[in-house]
Amino acid sequence: MKITLDLLTMLDAIDRHGSFSAAALALHRVPSALSHAIAKLESDLNLPLFVREGRRATLNEAGRTLLDDGRHLLRAADELERRVQRIATGWEAELRIAVDVLIPVERLYPLLERFYAAGHSTRIRLTSEALGGGWDALATGRADLAIGAAGDMPARSGIMSRHLCHAQLIFAVAPNHPLAQYAGPIPISELRQHRAVVIADTSRELTARTIGLLEGQDTLRVPNMVDKASAQVAGLGVGHLPHWLADPEIDAGRLVEMPLSEPRQPIPSHIAWRSRQIGNALAWFLAELEKIELISALTVGL
Repeated sequence: MKITLDLLTMLDAIDRHGSFSAAALALHRVPSALSHAIAKLESDLNLPLFVREGRRATLNEAGRTLLDDGRHLLRAADELERRVQRIATGWEAELRIAVDVLIPVERLYPLLERFYAAGHSTRIRLTSEALGGGWDALATGRADLAIGAAGDMPARSGIMSRHLCHAQLIFAVAPNHPLAQYAGPIPISELRQHRAVVIADTSRELTARTIGLLEGQDTLRVPNMVDKASAQVAGLGVGHLPHWLADPEIDAGRLVEMPLSEPRQPIPSHIAWRSRQIGNALAWFLAELEKIELISALTVGL
């Protein structure tokens, strides 16, 4: 067989990271070995899979088709391996937890400490997701549990959820930003004229979501919530922030809360999980995440 799971993993990494060298680094491989493997696959198939421009490699139509269909095989193989592990021991070899950017990941550390102290051997992998990314991570098999999955659950089977909280964000600008001098609630027509600092939806397959972004509004995209706050403090743009980030900056005079003529509605946030064959580690976390004191610690300032 010319196409193997290992080769599909390489194609996936190259597509996600944009170059052979970056993919090799992510896969802990030597770039030359990766290039050789892909070149041999293209030779065996007698067709190119990439458009190469300098160091950047982009899948062509044939490569895209191969990878899109191949990702289903990668997910199926991964799920088979995990299912066998659960059947053999009842405990997952690894539990993948997607944490929404609205929740500081360090708030989970006491929970992880209790899990490790109990002597459980399941490895934990934490990832950060934004907007619909938590739902996407569950739907595509990148995560088993999502904490803070934002908005409505997509129409996908095999996912269950329960309400966590409603996040009420604050619209804030730097004191030297033009909007800081606006008298009265800021109308949409005025808000549209100013750059917004945003975090991109991390979804890979589900339709990307936006919250509060206006048509025609300029944007500055940043990688995480802390960078978003610092960009707004620097006066590079405006936007909404959770209380735990905005309040200290407002108290220090580095941000100013401003009213909007059409305030943003609170964002529903959820605990969500893949419901097929729940292993012991996932069951342990779901039970812990029902405790009121833990929910309060996770959601304070949201």
